[in-house]
Amino acid sequence: MEFETALKPGSLTERNVFATRQLLSGAGGGPGAYLAFAGPALIASIAYMDPGNFATNIQAGAKYGYGLLWVVALANLIAMLFQALSAKLGIAAGHNLAELCRAHFPWPIVWIMWAVSEIAAMATDLAEFLGGAIGLSLLFHMPLIAGMGVTAIVSYGILMFEGRGFRPIELIIGGLVVLIGLCYLAEMFIAPVDWAKVGFHAFVPQLADDGALFIAVGIVGATIMPHALYLHSGLTQGRTPVRNESERRRVIRFSNWEVIIALSFAGLVNMAMVIMASSAFHAGYSDVAEIETAYHTLTPLLGAGASGIFLISLIASGVSSSTVGTMAGQMIMQGFIGFRTPAWARRLITMLPAFALVAWGVNATQALVMSQVVLSIALPIPMFALLLLTRRADIMGAFANRWPTQIVAAVCAGAVLLLNAVLIVQTFGVATPR
Repeated sequence: MEFETALKPGSLTERNVFATRQLLSGAGGGPGAYLAFAGPALIASIAYMDPGNFATNIQAGAKYGYGLLWVVALANLIAMLFQALSAKLGIAAGHNLAELCRAHFPWPIVWIMWAVSEIAAMATDLAEFLGGAIGLSLLFHMPLIAGMGVTAIVSYGILMFEGRGFRPIELIIGGLVVLIGLCYLAEMFIAPVDWAKVGFHAFVPQLADDGALFIAVGIVGATIMPHALYLHSGLTQGRTPVRNESERRRVIRFSNWEVIIALSFAGLVNMAMVIMASSAFHAGYSDVAEIETAYHTLTPLLGAGASGIFLISLIASGVSSSTVGTMAGQMIMQGFIGFRTPAWARRLITMLPAFALVAWGVNATQALVMSQVVLSIALPIPMFALLLLTRRADIMGAFANRWPTQIVAAVCAGAVLLLNAVLIVQTFGVATPR
């Protein structure tokens, strides 16, 4: 079966390409060669710092202090495993997850997978688009609808760089990721943090009550984003041409290290969100659960600087994750049905639902919550597809999952999907066993 390349050819310089070849052949290559491999995991990591994480982490820190930091750490470890499997699929098979689903599953199943994945991609972009709009609306005192317009223009502008290859997009998204990290580093200097408690609760599991269980379910259950699994495999497919299995093994090893580094950074940012919320709100404002409320409460507690930094990080998160969500949507459509939409059309498709919800007066934060429920419903498709495909030697060759990896991944997938099911039924008011 013939496939089209999901992304345009890379735009690494000849010098970096030469250094990469030297590194793969075992002749060295210098730091530049390692940097040439960086990018895919960095882009995928933005899914773990999107506006949906802001709301969940703020609620966790405000209500339970540092008590749920261990949940954030555990969720991040699971995310590392599945993003590494997605990246390995693209490198070993030379095709992305959506393409391989089209090639190896029955057509009726493929059409269902595509429809559900498209809905998930739109729900993802809805949350991220709304997050950026909320940040702009609060920071510049503009109507929410105007903030959405600015977010749409900026994210579309970033997407225009895709025509120049993958490197410009990676550099832009990487810059926004660093900005988010710097914002929360600054928050750590502003907020009064009890580092001894942070260290304790990051490693010692405990749940204070049933409410803590619900929030923990929200953190873990919405950790693995469907679009991130599709996108990561596409970002690694054909990125670094290899000449033999030894070089392919080296590329996978470099990819695994990038996943560890990029998602460790994302995990630290998420933990910083919980720490900030705990330090600022837990003592007297434990009922803070919405982004807007957190912003207005931060100003009198920690000053305008803290609240301004919070909004800057939210805007950077919304713009970057919205851009990445659109890229993932393009890849999903092309992979499943072989049809690629222009960036402006894809941007318009995912933008209209957000505008419609705001025009109808739907609460923005509530829309963010419901988008996470949609993602929870869609998540089993890419997770199980990834497990099925990466264990097949006819697809992965010598890089098919060995049984320890397959067992650990299956257990993690089962745990995440169980928590997702609990999250869904609790969201709709169905009582669940405690």
